[in-house]
Amino acid sequence: MSSKPPVVLGVSALYHDAAAAVVRGGDIVAAAQEERFTRCRHDARFPQQSVAYCQAAAGSSAAIDAVAYYEDPALAFDRVLKSAIEAAPGSQAIWPQAATLQLGEKLAIAEPLTRHLGPRAADQLFFVDHHLSHAASAFYPSPFGEAAIVVVDGVGEWASTSIAHGRDGAIEMRSQIHYPHSLGLLYAAFTHHCGLKVNSGEYKLMGLAPYGQPRHAQRILDDLIDLRDDGSFRLNTAYFGHLDSFAATNARFEAWAGGPRREPEGQIGVEHMDLAASVQAVIDEALWRICRQALISCSSQFLCLAGGVALNCVSVGRLARRLPGLEGLWIQPAAGDAGGALGAALQVAHEAFGAPRHAGVGRHDAQQGSFLGPAPGDDAIDQALVEAGIVVHQRLDDADELATHVAQLLADGAIVGRFDGRMEFGPRALGNRSILADARRTDGQLHLNQRIKYRESWRPFAPIVASESAHRYFDLDEGEDSPYMLRVAHVRPELRREVDWTGFREGSGDMIAFLGKPRSTIPAITHVDYSARVQTVDSRRNPSLHRLLHAFEALTGCGVLINTSFNRRGEPIVCSPKDAIDCFLATGIDVLSIGPFIVRKSDQPQALRALEGTVPFEPD
Repeated sequence: MSSKPPVVLGVSALYHDAAAAVVRGGDIVAAAQEERFTRCRHDARFPQQSVAYCQAAAGSSAAIDAVAYYEDPALAFDRVLKSAIEAAPGSQAIWPQAATLQLGEKLAIAEPLTRHLGPRAADQLFFVDHHLSHAASAFYPSPFGEAAIVVVDGVGEWASTSIAHGRDGAIEMRSQIHYPHSLGLLYAAFTHHCGLKVNSGEYKLMGLAPYGQPRHAQRILDDLIDLRDDGSFRLNTAYFGHLDSFAATNARFEAWAGGPRREPEGQIGVEHMDLAASVQAVIDEALWRICRQALISCSSQFLCLAGGVALNCVSVGRLARRLPGLEGLWIQPAAGDAGGALGAALQVAHEAFGAPRHAGVGRHDAQQGSFLGPAPGDDAIDQALVEAGIVVHQRLDDADELATHVAQLLADGAIVGRFDGRMEFGPRALGNRSILADARRTDGQLHLNQRIKYRESWRPFAPIVASESAHRYFDLDEGEDSPYMLRVAHVRPELRREVDWTGFREGSGDMIAFLGKPRSTIPAITHVDYSARVQTVDSRRNPSLHRLLHAFEALTGCGVLINTSFNRRGEPIVCSPKDAIDCFLATGIDVLSIGPFIVRKSDQPQALRALEGTVPFEPD
């Protein structure tokens, strides 16, 4: 074997959230979702532009030693075929389309992989089991030498839930639960019934849950899912539509839920809030039991999570507090299918090539803050500004001066779009492709939702705070961090304000009126139950953002900002300078901080300022 570290390209595609990743030896070089380049949200097509980016990031002269695909198409087809036979004759309506996908692009995926990568990779093409790809994405970048691994999603080839054990450079699968029994599909059913889009609206359902009461939780456990003490479970498939239709639910589910599905843009009622709260409570309990069993069966005190359900930061936040004997928890930031590309590449690098693993060094993970995407240089940014006809307010090349200036703009009430450094990998904007604002704003949630994001006004925003300050604002231990915005913590009691809920449930359930009542001294990021999806920032992962937070605290006495993704509703997070400029002009963002350049909306020609709110967008 060559002494050169192997370069492995990983690919996920043809379901949703296609992506590519490249690793050299055991080290991550780059990763990106295809949607960021094509501007087509959740783009599932073969990720040609992501592959091109990853190859360029690996070096133009670097030969790709192997290609790893994030699932086994033959096993996925086996599941589709056997499920269709089992559900016959009811499955006859969905069989042609499902078979076309599985027999067409998926079984032929080797062709585009080798066509785009050249003949040298033809004999080094690996198909990695879907849940093994997820497990590898969680364990190998984690800071743990060994750990229990839990993967929970909708479905892979057959598995919907897996427990595995990772040690050094190897992963051993321990147990699995198979389709059609799936926590991801259970949550998807409630997402669909509440009028939200499956595979993208689940986080909205999570945000809706705190408005409701979990009064249906026991009914879910009685009628829809048999959840056992060890975390194993079975769905009552008579209530779900995924076996014989393209819908997540059926008429029996609607009768159980007390009425038809909410229309996607229709009024949200108390009944939808209660359904969201109820299924959230069941998922919390199920994930807790599964993870408790994983720690026991693997005799471990460390836990890694992946799969779409691992993005449920409410459940994850409760896990961290409730699991007995847990010493460390790490979640893959790109826990959904996009992360499968990274996991597949890491699995092949370690298993097939024996790449070394550097876990536990200084207790740091190897995810590099998940800043794994492209980073346009100052010249490229300058060119994009000139081509768009943008008037630049000033250029600040001194890092401290830039941080102080942006902090002052935020303190003065400006909404700032921040574009800096490498783009984030995964669904969360972590500061480099973010919209920032003062968390003390009493109108922050409504203002950003209505003028910037063009989305439902009840949806909460996340806080961003320096790691060393987080415990002063949130229910976190000193030194406890949350760098990937993957867990919920509550605002500290001394910062809270009591809010009168009287009449909310008995009346119309008017969330807009309720949102006008400050719930803490940092109201813009405090959800109705005093929770917040916290992101902590340290000087190692993101020194420039860390510097900005300290500058803002020095000016205001408050170390917390709103952080939401730099995009409008229905669009992916911005990738290029042009994307950032377009979003800045089309929304109510006041200031664009892009590389070293400061751009103010008020400085722009009237023709550009008039673009705000005129560009159409697609609903989520």
